Amino acid sequence: MARYIGSECRLCRAENLKLFLKGDRCYSDKCAMDRKPYVPGQHGKLRRQFSEYGNQLREKQKVKRIYGVLEQQFRNYFKKAERKKGITGENLLIFLERRLDNVIYRLGFTSSRNEARQLVRHSHFLVNGKKVNIPSYLIKPGDVIQLRDKSKNISRISEALESVARRGIPQWLELDKANLRGTMKGLPSREDLTMPIQEQLIVGLYSK
Repeated sequence: MARYIGSECRLCRAENLKLFLKGDRCYSDKCAMDRKPYVPGQHGKLRRQFSEYGNQLREKQKVKRIYGVLEQQFRNYFKKAERKKGITGENLLIFLERRLDNVIYRLGFTSSRNEARQLVRHSHFLVNGKKVNIPSYLIKPGDVIQLRDKSKNISRISEALESVARRGIPQWLELDKANLRGTMKGLPSREDLTMPIQEQLIVGLYSK
């Protein structure tokens, strides 16, 4: 399955939820969810009813779209979460939160995860002083993520950092705005993840 390259606003409308895929646009009056709060398509305004399986599938699709991962990647994360001690659903979300592109987005260096993936692939960030260009790289507690010296003048990073107060920095991360670096203080807890996700539905889907 190839990566989705269509309108990101349609994904939010399909899930009937702001997924914040377009950065600052999602906070403005141009947001498609505010202008057209219904599913795209000819019959979008009709009320949809799903079976149990349909609800589970929709929840999986929603989480995949939030974090921008493909089906096989998502399945691999689930398998790792299942093998790890603890609650499988929470383990899954923690693995997704630990992705380098997500951590960069959470720290406020970019206005969206998609933008963070692009900057990581172009080697704009260092992890513990070493260049990392893999968006799925898993950050560990104590790791330091820093913008490369050559990348400090990128305007979209500066603009994103100026508006970081609107989103806020999660408690499990620490941002040193002056030195353009962030630190992962510890693993996120379920309470730190504020998006309306029902991870137990995903566990039920893959457990069949």
